[in-house]
Amino acid sequence: MSNLKSKLAQKFEMIQANSTTSTNYISDTVKEAPDNIIVLSPQNKNEAVSIIPDFVVSLEQAKQRISMLQRFVKEMMIPGIDYGLIPRCDKPTLFKSGAEKLTDISGFSKQFEVNNRIEDWDKVLFHYEVKAILTNKRTGLIEAEGLGCCNNRERKYKFQDGFSIINTILKMAKKRALVDAVLSATRSSGMFTQDIEDTDNNYAQSSKDLSTQSTGKTNNSNDNSNEITSNVYASQANVKITKEQQTKLVSIMNERKLLVEDIRMIMNQRYQVTESKYLSSEQADDFIEYLKVYNVL
Repeated sequence: MSNLKSKLAQKFEMIQANSTTSTNYISDTVKEAPDNIIVLSPQNKNEAVSIIPDFVVSLEQAKQRISMLQRFVKEMMIPGIDYGLIPRCDKPTLFKSGAEKLTDISGFSKQFEVNNRIEDWDKVLFHYEVKAILTNKRTGLIEAEGLGCCNNRERKYKFQDGFSIINTILKMAKKRALVDAVLSATRSSGMFTQDIEDTDNNYAQSSKDLSTQSTGKTNNSNDNSNEITSNVYASQANVKITKEQQTKLVSIMNERKLLVEDIRMIMNQRYQVTESKYLSSEQADDFIEYLKVYNVL
């Protein structure tokens, strides 16, 4: 019996010794430096590895990626189809076709989920919130997620039959989510803005606003390009719509099958007129560009 007790005592001492060694190893391996940076000390006490944030790519690689993106936009993307130059907007608007090109060239696959939906048939209210997910085909990792919402009470839809545009509303939410995700994943928000709906300004400004612009008194009064742009818009404000512009408007209306009633509603909201002959040349140019992307999916 004493032999057994002796063996058990030795075994117990060995367990305690191993436990102490393990604890000491952990405490020696992970230490906290004075600047609160966690330092890992491997078995070789003369070496140390610090866990601190660092760039995942070099500056040269970052410059190269930006240069490649700019070159792709310049050579492969088409103005008016892939993106639009919206008057009085600092950056072009990225359209769905442009977002899809950037998705393909970046090697992303896309998925969509409807996060929230409201379908009130009695109140004729339809709202959709969609999430777009971009996944890197090479790594299988999610690169970015984007959200997009749309409802039939928005200004561009509220004069249309809500029951007839449910699919349009859903697709618009999907498109907005895609653009949001692409801008994040490709780091191209410095080149493009979200969508025309987000930068849709009413150009029927008061004469006070126009006079302020004509003097170059903008938020960036030291920027010569802003002053020149403001002066150009102000000088065009009193020029009436031309016959060529009227012909273009009619052509777009026929091509897009837009109703006259809807056109008058939009003109009244944007410019406070109900007939195109009362538009200025500047407003006509803006209206033409607006109708080119109006209700486009």
